Amino acid sequence: MTEYALTTSPSLKRRHAKEARFKWCGRIAIMIALGFLVLMFSAIIFRGMGAFQQTKISLEVTFSELIIDPSSARDPQELARANYKPVLTAALAKTFPNVTDRNGKKRLYKLLSSGAVFEMGKLVSDNPDLIGTSQTIWLSASSEVDLFMKGKIDASLDENLRRLSDADIAYIKTLKSGGMIKKKFNTAFFTNGDSREPEMAGILGAALGSFFSLLVCFGIAFPLGIMTAVYLEEYARKSKLTDLIEVNINNLAAVPSIVFGLLGLSIFLGVFHIPRSTPLVGGMVLALMTLPTIIIAARASLRSVPHSIRQAAYGLGASKTQTTFHHVVPLAMPGMLTGTILGMAQALGETAPLLMIGMVAFIVDIPHGVTDAATSLPVQIFLWADSPEKGFVERTSAAIIVLLMFLILMNLLAVFLRKKLERRW
Repeated sequence: MTEYALTTSPSLKRRHAKEARFKWCGRIAIMIALGFLVLMFSAIIFRGMGAFQQTKISLEVTFSELIIDPSSARDPQELARANYKPVLTAALAKTFPNVTDRNGKKRLYKLLSSGAVFEMGKLVSDNPDLIGTSQTIWLSASSEVDLFMKGKIDASLDENLRRLSDADIAYIKTLKSGGMIKKKFNTAFFTNGDSREPEMAGILGAALGSFFSLLVCFGIAFPLGIMTAVYLEEYARKSKLTDLIEVNINNLAAVPSIVFGLLGLSIFLGVFHIPRSTPLVGGMVLALMTLPTIIIAARASLRSVPHSIRQAAYGLGASKTQTTFHHVVPLAMPGMLTGTILGMAQALGETAPLLMIGMVAFIVDIPHGVTDAATSLPVQIFLWADSPEKGFVERTSAAIIVLLMFLILMNLLAVFLRKKLERRW
């Protein structure tokens, strides 16, 4: 009777009701957070997927030797710099023979991207045998034509309210009816550097800049962080000095990243005169920012190794150094690698410290080393987001998608290494 009264008492019912309400509050909070996350990813994907396709126009081009290479030297550099505008104008005139006035021909040429001449130059410099022949090739359309083909320019609006005139739309419809204009996979987005023209802009230069910066960051931060953690955890005696070092390491992990950018600007650029806007100085700044995270994660991993491992090694006659580097560090390495990868992922997404050291510059060339001028992927996204050109909206979202994919892969790698290498005690 007493047990039944306890289970049905009003106070117990109220406590169970509060517990149930608390559980539902937690579930609702999780659902709201997931809803916002899905909304954010959906918006980015919806805006960015169009950048993975680029409108191309097919033209029958006659590669006239008199225009392209009158000296017949076949020098690749000269072929790349040749004047291809008359060649493209002639190809457009052949496609639209009814357009004879000067203004009409100018409007026809504006259907093509301003980078079409560079595409022609690269094509001919790579294949000099094309000179003297007629070939049908696909060239990039202008940003306005690309937006129209993707349905982002409303043809029903008044002509004064859109970038394309009625004549331009008529030309596009003529090309479309003849199968001469299509949307194709945008390889230039992954193989080109930055450009003023949205249809020619790519992420390769920024991606390589981020890669070289992370390479320098890893080469500096990983060995220094691991050795610092090993010394503080295994060798250093407890004193006021070591306590001060530990407090400062923990404080540095919470310092805003732009402070490290100011430090790099004043020390690396102002004192050591390292070349500005290079992955070398960018990687050094990111290494300073990542170092506290690696040290904290490495120390936590060393503490997780059971003390009995050390005692067993000492019992077999191993020295302090042998015990540390033959037994303790290998067992703690999975956690160290996990902390390092997560720190590197954080460094990959940083923008503020790189802005301070000049990696915000407009750089077209693809970097080939740590001393070449470069930018990074987050900074590239920042630059494109600030651009007034409507075509860069797609590129910005697409670059964010690529950056998120890299971050997700790095986090998955950290989880994989943790599961693969860790040992349970």
